[in-house]
Amino acid sequence: MKNLFSLVFAGIIGGMITLTGVYLLRTSPVENTPTIENYAQSVSNNLNVRAGSATAPFDFADAAEKATPSVVHITATSGRSQQDNSGSPLDYLFGNPGEGGLRGGTGSGVIYSSDGYIITNNHVIEGANNIEVTLSDNRTYKATVVGTEAQADLAVLKIDAQRLPVLKKADSERARIGEWVLAVGNPFDLNSTVTAGIISAKGRDIGIIQGRTSIESFIQTDAAVNPGNSGGALIDAQGRLLGINTAIATQTGSYSGYSFAIPVNFMEKIAQDIIEFGSYQRGLLGVYIQSLNNDLADELGLNITQGVVVTNTVESGAAEYAGILKNDVIIKVNGITVNSSPKLQELVGTKRQGEKVNITINRGGKIKEIPVTLKKG
Repeated sequence: MKNLFSLVFAGIIGGMITLTGVYLLRTSPVENTPTIENYAQSVSNNLNVRAGSATAPFDFADAAEKATPSVVHITATSGRSQQDNSGSPLDYLFGNPGEGGLRGGTGSGVIYSSDGYIITNNHVIEGANNIEVTLSDNRTYKATVVGTEAQADLAVLKIDAQRLPVLKKADSERARIGEWVLAVGNPFDLNSTVTAGIISAKGRDIGIIQGRTSIESFIQTDAAVNPGNSGGALIDAQGRLLGINTAIATQTGSYSGYSFAIPVNFMEKIAQDIIEFGSYQRGLLGVYIQSLNNDLADELGLNITQGVVVTNTVESGAAEYAGILKNDVIIKVNGITVNSSPKLQELVGTKRQGEKVNITINRGGKIKEIPVTLKKG
């Protein structure tokens, strides 16, 4: 009898515990309980992170809104004879060059200053005698050419306008591979078009700008760029100007997966020189160079595989005068790492003749820092 009483008592206690648990589950907050609704809300929150936050931004609306008023549509025409069908190798990015007669096309540009200076690619306006700029609000102006630098494929235009919207500028040196970017321009005459991608590589040389002294150190992206985008803006996720869209990798004349932009730091140096002096004031290091690779490193007896080898120096040039020797490997300029020839050209290209740069070299395994005063380009 005593055992029976114990069993009944245990059953009553167990039932009370069970009922209490059910009651608590029904009445307690469930914010931390994983449910379909909570998971869906979490995904929604992550997809709407603002640009510039630590999480990858999927909402580029703020950046696009900042950038589009500062990107213009350029129409350039020139009268040519029926026999003259020549054109720039970059013409396919600009638009349809036509064949003889009135030659023209459309491209893009970026407002550089509020008083009417505009940056675009040289190949967009090369040879044109009539240039028209249309702003994002459809106002149209005649433009004059302030100056050009064909070896970097850049040009500065001027329109008679004031209080124009200007983008803040990013530091292209700090841009990172994998970072989100937007291309803003007018592909196929579709005004104010925005496409998104990431930085795929930096310091890219694709051999598209003609000339012995050409400078190519492009930011490579997978943001879609097509004919008409040339001269438009590459911006970062905060809506700051990162580069000038210039070229695409293509076998068809249309976008095939990669596009290339001139870094804003390099662009700004050339633009400022053209506005102030009428032309690019280029400082030269006075070296013949080659990017270091594994075979060349073995030949030189080095334990590094990145840098730029000085294959020779220009007689009486800046490098020779400063004491840089053949087979020295340049590894830094003003403390910035140099991994390739295009990167060295870009860094030196942002300096003017007479400016001093600190060149860090590896000479037979020993590191030296040599100050060099650049000479006139």
